[in-house]
Amino acid sequence: MTYATETRDLTRIFKRKPKRHLLKRKSAKKNEKENGGPVTALDHVNLTIKEGELFGLLGPNGAGKTTLIKVLCTLLLPTSGSAYVAGFDVSKEVNQIRRKINMVSGGETSGYGLLTTRENIWMFSQFYGIPSKVAKERIDELMHTFGLYDKKNVKVRTLSTGERQKMNMIRGFVTDPEILFLDEPTLGLDVNASRTIREYIMNWVRKREHKTVLLTTHYMMEAEMMCDRVAIIDRGRILALDTPANLKRMIRKESTVQLEVDTLKSTAPIGGIKGIGNFSSKDDIAHGTTNLTIIVEDESAISDIMSAITAQGSRIRSMRKTDPTLEDVFISMVGKGLEE
Repeated sequence: MTYATETRDLTRIFKRKPKRHLLKRKSAKKNEKENGGPVTALDHVNLTIKEGELFGLLGPNGAGKTTLIKVLCTLLLPTSGSAYVAGFDVSKEVNQIRRKINMVSGGETSGYGLLTTRENIWMFSQFYGIPSKVAKERIDELMHTFGLYDKKNVKVRTLSTGERQKMNMIRGFVTDPEILFLDEPTLGLDVNASRTIREYIMNWVRKREHKTVLLTTHYMMEAEMMCDRVAIIDRGRILALDTPANLKRMIRKESTVQLEVDTLKSTAPIGGIKGIGNFSSKDDIAHGTTNLTIIVEDESAISDIMSAITAQGSRIRSMRKTDPTLEDVFISMVGKGLEE
């Protein structure tokens, strides 16, 4: 089996910078204690991604997704453990890895505002040693694909957020990497731009041999639709790893109940109900509602849920049971939704 990436007990710990009012203190240990101590971003992660796979990584903010990508892209060194990309050690064989990879992050502001869109992408291609003629042919083809060709001679500083992200995606693909790391590539984009990017990523992996993508996303639908396998990560640890279909089977014996109710004063009473696996809640201030997604292990708990809601004087506006989704699996394991 050929692996695009592999990690073995990969751990990355960050030391927090001491707060200014603690800098003059003599005791370093006391500084560390009062400042919260070191942060473990990755905690003994063992993960293999197969060559030719479109692999998804799901986790809440601060779960370790971006840190993992940065280690695999040789931007951060492991604190302990090891990581390999295309068979090369991230700690010792940086140059060999960088020739084979590229990375794009959603919402990044790469590019030089005084240059045109085409000039920016061409410049990045030269950093990778792509022959100029080949680079220009690829750029034109990709600009047509992403609907950006009419902006080729426009200064980057005048591009919209969506147009700039399309330019970043073209920059990622123009080097024709073996392994592409995409960190929330559709973040903040409109529906049409997101669809274009998703379709191109899937076709790029499926129609070209030995191409691999590691995708982090905040959108469950995106992971469920695109990915061959998905890993759920929280607090630096991999909680589950399988195909989207197999992950959903893990909670098939449970029910998912979604409720829209008048804004709740507290969700604590719901969490204490026997028969609930886990739940998430999100307030919609504009509409004066709380949206609940509850994983129910025993359906007799539904009446207790309704009683806990009405006891606060809150009205139940709607309630429905749904088949398990990838988001339900995530909530079952992490205890909250991705956007909380």
